[in-house]
Amino acid sequence: MSSKNVLLIFRSNIMYKPVIYRLARDFDLVFNILEAKILPRREGRILLELRGPDDIIEKGIKFLEEHNVVVEPLSDKVWREEENCVHCGACVGLCPTGALSVDETDKKVSFDVKKCVACGMCGLVCPFEAMRDVTLFDPFAEGRTKY
Repeated sequence: MSSKNVLLIFRSNIMYKPVIYRLARDFDLVFNILEAKILPRREGRILLELRGPDDIIEKGIKFLEEHNVVVEPLSDKVWREEENCVHCGACVGLCPTGALSVDETDKKVSFDVKKCVACGMCGLVCPFEAMRDVTLFDPFAEGRTKY
C-alpha cells in the first residue's frame, strides 16, 4: 500500500459535493484529512493523505480532477532554504521515507523531493527553519489568486 499527500482546492461550485467520500466508496482508498480550511461559499483547501495501490490512487486523483477539484502533490510544496541549512542532520532521523539523508562523501544533508510525502516532521525539528512546506491560506486574507 502506498501513500500520497495532496493539496485539494475546492472552488465554490464543487465544495459542497461529497467527492472525498467517493474516494473511499468508489475507489476503496483510505484517506486522512491532515488539515482543512473552508471559506463558506468561496473556497475550500484540504491537505489530504491518500493510501492505497499506486494505480488506484492515480485513478482517484483523476476522478477528483474530472470533478473540477484542483489537485497538487505536496511533494512539490516542500523545499529547503539552503542559506539556513547547517547540515546538522536533525531532520534525517525523523524522515519516514528517506527523502532526507546524509551524503557520506561530504557529510551534508541531501534532500530528494521525489521521495518526500510532505509529512512536515523535518520542519518541526529543524532548529534553523531550513525546511519549508505548504501552509494553507490565511482565512482572513482577501483577493487570493495563487495556490
